Amino acid sequence: MSGAMKEYEGLRVKVDDVVYMPNLEAPANKPHPFVYFISIFNDSAVPVTLRGRKWVVRELDGEVTVVEGEGIVGQTPCIEPGGHFSYNSYHVVAGPAVVEGAFFGETATGDWIFTRIPEFRLEMPEWV
Repeated sequence: MSGAMKEYEGLRVKVDDVVYMPNLEAPANKPHPFVYFISIFNDSAVPVTLRGRKWVVRELDGEVTVVEGEGIVGQTPCIEPGGHFSYNSYHVVAGPAVVEGAFFGETATGDWIFTRIPEFRLEMPEWV
């Protein structure tokens, strides 16, 4: 990696939707699955390739789970200027939680960058 990674003003992340999906498979200790829908917009003048992500899931009971790795749902999408990349995935939790994170990538000019994922809540319908 050349140089320090910096927050990139050219990318914008929108949490399109968060849906409680109790019918999805989940482990007994984290029985509440939520599907989230995310869009990442490139408002800059250069293409940006997303290389990875980091999620921080903070449950109300104090448990914190950090999920990080390469790619976005198994892809490394290149987002052209004015374009966007949308996907969905899911988290499983034991109870209500707050989620935030970041996407990491590289601009076509070789700068390593990140953009924050806005905080969103995972709340079971009976707890809302």
